[in-house]
Amino acid sequence: MIVVSAATGEFGRLVVSRLLERLPASEIAVAVRNPARAQHLAERGVDVRLGDYDRPESLLTAFSGADRLLFISSSMSDDRVVQHRGVVEAARVAEVGGIVYTSGLGADFVDEGVLGEHHATEQAIVDSGLPCTLLRHPIYSDFFINSELSQAIEAGEIVSSTGGRGLNTATRADLAEAAANVLTGPEHLRRTYDFTGRLWTYPQLAAVLTDMVGRTVVYRDVDEDEGIVGILGLGPVIRSGAFERQTGDLEHVLGRPAASLEDAVATALRAGVPAV
Repeated sequence: MIVVSAATGEFGRLVVSRLLERLPASEIAVAVRNPARAQHLAERGVDVRLGDYDRPESLLTAFSGADRLLFISSSMSDDRVVQHRGVVEAARVAEVGGIVYTSGLGADFVDEGVLGEHHATEQAIVDSGLPCTLLRHPIYSDFFINSELSQAIEAGEIVSSTGGRGLNTATRADLAEAAANVLTGPEHLRRTYDFTGRLWTYPQLAAVLTDMVGRTVVYRDVDEDEGIVGILGLGPVIRSGAFERQTGDLEHVLGRPAASLEDAVATALRAGVPAV
């Protein structure tokens, strides 16, 4: 039995969809805070269980009989590490066969901020003694390449404070497929994967948009921007080259190349960005 926690979130939904492509629904369970939101999965034969990170007592039943548990990290909050330690303890008591945890790229050597929370969770998993697989995710490409590109297309320019440096983001879809592969492949147990997508830059993004929509979109670098780079304060980090790290782990687990910039833009266009 594979149990997927936080299965009604954007990432969890994608993982469950991939699992249903390769396993009978009877071999999949989901642990969710609101079972009503997973009614569509119950109708397909998936075992829907109450599993709330803020209610540790619910997790023991939710994780019962799990050969593999996909532990999807919770949304950022002041209680995140407390929540995560509760998940790990419940998994230990429930004697799950193994934990697959969605960590963050760099959590092995950064012990503060968001990565510090992943660092603490990884340590808790190791200390539990349970077999585990750590999936260290980069930032999702979907945060940058999405329907908001319509504004750049309409304006004829795209701006960022990245200095034209590379980003190693990966799409949610690729990372979800990789998670499904890990959950269904015994060779991945007791492994750690540092996932990175294929490098891309904002100048390249402008060029791809120009080619795809038939209208010139230029790139302009700014000191500060109001997009996701500015909101998350990533400009200085990206300009330092910290997002240019590359590994072959995602391609290895997928068994194919990760999505290209062109792939990601095409998906965004199909999702509703007007081709003008």
